Amino acid sequence: MHAITIPEPGGPEALVWADVPDPVPGDGEVLVEVVAGAVNRADVLQRQGFYNPPAGASPYPGLECAGRILALGPGVTGWAVGDEVCALLAGGGYAEKVAVPAGQLLPVPKGIGLVEAAALPEVACTVWSNVFMIAHLRPGETFLVHGGSSGIGTMAIQLAKAVGARVAVTAGSPEKLARCAELGADILINYREQDFVEEVRENTAGAGADVILDLIGAKYLDRNVRALAVNGRLAIIGLQGGAKGELNLGALLTKRAAVTATSLRGRPLGEKAAIVAAVREHVWPLIEEGVVRPVVDRTLPMAEAAEAHRVLESSGHVGKVLLAAPLAGA
Repeated sequence: MHAITIPEPGGPEALVWADVPDPVPGDGEVLVEVVAGAVNRADVLQRQGFYNPPAGASPYPGLECAGRILALGPGVTGWAVGDEVCALLAGGGYAEKVAVPAGQLLPVPKGIGLVEAAALPEVACTVWSNVFMIAHLRPGETFLVHGGSSGIGTMAIQLAKAVGARVAVTAGSPEKLARCAELGADILINYREQDFVEEVRENTAGAGADVILDLIGAKYLDRNVRALAVNGRLAIIGLQGGAKGELNLGALLTKRAAVTATSLRGRPLGEKAAIVAAVREHVWPLIEEGVVRPVVDRTLPMAEAAEAHRVLESSGHVGKVLLAAPLAGA
């Protein structure tokens, strides 16, 4: 088969479409013929040499894909050869085939195309696990998501609105904020021109945000704590603004607030399977009812993954950037 390889870390040109051995499904795994994968910030970090796959995972980038089951490994039940699926991966989505633990498979939701389904697993699992399973966002609460026009952000807006929360977003342009508004965002904050702490307080009568989903990290840590409401919950899932920051514990104590930081890729298989099962139970019905939808900026050929990385790094996209495997056009 062919896959995107990284012979040496570097810029987008480090991604090489090459002939590699086919994966073999192990115990509890299935072999998926990939129709499409999706690009995530973690893939960029892996390409740069900063985020290696967990032990035993595929060495190729790609944390999600959609396709058809080619073969079942020993011990797999509940799935059949030919089933159309999308999958949460620890790696290997930028390839024509990938072996996936069966607990990380999801059926393609009704009404969603097979290529489009590649936009769902990583964002749905990330948002549901952090915002709902950990931070317990509830109806009527105020939810702030940074990077509202990103793949994570566009999913977070829709899921928060679906449960009856009020949604605030940050984004870097009027055009991106307009797209967030189309998805249901109530409070639109241009982080280049406005202070999100002030804007959140002004729009909540001084109360602040009950839950914040943050991809920035250290750069926003102090301001995020100041933007939290009493009993607020800050969920950190990215470090685009640095890994080390100063945390005001006094402010946290006064607000009886909580800060959590999680990653999805390196979690044990059992934890991933539990998250995938929760997403299938709670998110998939919303997608099939048309309440939530994947937001796809563009789809490029998988062999052009370098260009997809350039798009992601330029931050000119809204939603997900997908990579179509050669068989997608067959």
